[in-house]
Amino acid sequence: MASPLLTTCYDRLRHRGLALPQVPAPIGNFTHCVREGNLLFLSGQGPVNEKGELMTGKVGADVSADEAYRHAELVGLNLLSVLHQELGDLGRVRRIVKLLGMINATPDFEEHPRVINGCSDLFVDILGDAGRHSRSAVGVGSLPRNITVEIEAVVAVRD
Repeated sequence: MASPLLTTCYDRLRHRGLALPQVPAPIGNFTHCVREGNLLFLSGQGPVNEKGELMTGKVGADVSADEAYRHAELVGLNLLSVLHQELGDLGRVRRIVKLLGMINATPDFEEHPRVINGCSDLFVDILGDAGRHSRSAVGVGSLPRNITVEIEAVVAVRD
C-alpha cells in the first residue's frame, strides 16, 4: 500500500528507486493510448529494462515465475510512463479499472496470477487505492518478439 508520508506518485516512485522510462515507439500501426470520455485504453506493453532491452523467453522453461514477476513490474512502469505522457500528471489517474496480463508460458505453467502481481503490486504501491483494479491473467503460446509478459490497461481519469 502506498505510504501516506510520500505524498505523490512521483515521490513513491523515487522512494522505490524507480524512474519513468521513455515511452517506446509502437511496433505496429497503433497508438499507445486512446481516450474515450474519462477512460484511457492503454495498448499492451512489454517488459523493457533500463538499457532498453526486451525481456524475452518462455515462462516456465527459460524464465522463472520470480523473474517474470519482475518483468511484469517493468511492464507496469512502462504503462505508468504512457499514462504520464498522456496526462502530464499521474495524479490525474482516478482508478486503474482493468488489466489484462498475458504470459508467454509453457502449457503446464500455472502461476499466471503470481506473475501479473508484479504489475498489480506496483500500481497499488505507486497509486494507492486508485491502483486497485479488476484483472485477468492468462497464458499464451507466444507473444511479439518472444517477450515474456504483455499487459494492457483501462484507466479512469480526472479532467
